[in-house]
Amino acid sequence: MLQPRICQFRPSRLGRALLFSARSYASTATTTTTTKPALPLNPIELPPDIDVSITHAQRSRKDQFIPLRTYKPRTPGLRHLKRPVNDHLWKGRPHLKLTIAKKGQHLGGRNNSGRVTVRHRGGGHKRRIRIVDYKRFQPGKHVVDRIEYDPNRSAHLALVTCVETGEKSYIVAADGMREGDEVQSYRTGIPQDLMDSMGGVIDPGMLAAKTASRGNCLPIHMVPLGTSVYNVGSKTTGGGVFCRSAGTYAIVVNKEEVERREGVQIASVIVRLQSGEIRKISPDACCTIGVASNIQNHFAQLGKAGRARWLGKRPEVRGLAMNAADHPHGGGRGKSKGNVHPVSPWGTPAKGGYKTRKKRNKHTFLVQDRPRNQGKRRPK
Repeated sequence: MLQPRICQFRPSRLGRALLFSARSYASTATTTTTTKPALPLNPIELPPDIDVSITHAQRSRKDQFIPLRTYKPRTPGLRHLKRPVNDHLWKGRPHLKLTIAKKGQHLGGRNNSGRVTVRHRGGGHKRRIRIVDYKRFQPGKHVVDRIEYDPNRSAHLALVTCVETGEKSYIVAADGMREGDEVQSYRTGIPQDLMDSMGGVIDPGMLAAKTASRGNCLPIHMVPLGTSVYNVGSKTTGGGVFCRSAGTYAIVVNKEEVERREGVQIASVIVRLQSGEIRKISPDACCTIGVASNIQNHFAQLGKAGRARWLGKRPEVRGLAMNAADHPHGGGRGKSKGNVHPVSPWGTPAKGGYKTRKKRNKHTFLVQDRPRNQGKRRPK
């Protein structure tokens, strides 16, 4: 086994992480932040037998650092390998009853007629699909047995056990969730014991203090404004469909109220998604308090092409490097694509602000579209 280590990165003035010479002995760099980070990071406990020093990869927000694990370059494939520090993950096999075999693992992006419908796919390690509970209708307390890696998604999964029935299920883990934590779903209603603790009167502030904990599933109308949530649903009876990838979250912005015969009720809840889109969702749609786990996944580097092949990813070739029969940009002499405007492999214009979506008949739940910069960098 190769001995992992954590080298030291320092953010430069240009906003990029520059690699400085790492000492051969163990060292720890202590950093101080002047501003409070938007996403608080939990302290990571490393085994005592690993010589570590902190790697700081600068995020888009200033004064916020992420620890990464690097390896001594005994081989070329280890030189640029960077992995998040996830020593709390389960190292065994998944719960077999909650998995199914993935059929057609090595189809290579082909359909039933053998034609390539999805490019850049093929090969990869054998997988089993985890059955994840996105709806979380089962009430009662659930104890987190362990946090597992899932090869089919970027976020981690939590194996939870219902205290009353003993039934096990997989849920998308929240950042900071660990073995032994208790989570609960209030989607079917407020339990009687919680009502008795509040004196039989529903106080919104007291209810939020008792229910809005990390990993709990709530109807989104019960979530206080400004709360970070993930695994957000869009319909009353459906499961979570938004913000399920690693490190993603939505923010509850507003609640629209209407007057009816029964009194003032919440008609819809407005949330800001990870992409910047602001939209309305049903007040009874589900959501989970917190941020999706594995927030350091964005900063990982595979280090070599072979690891991409292990994940089932094939090389992406530029159209300019192809032959004329394979791409409109291919062929010719030299590195010129000729007098051809940028197009996709099927001839659709690809750049210059060409729109492919309809301007009319947009869905009525959209409040503000996500920012579009036509491939340019967003202003910091």
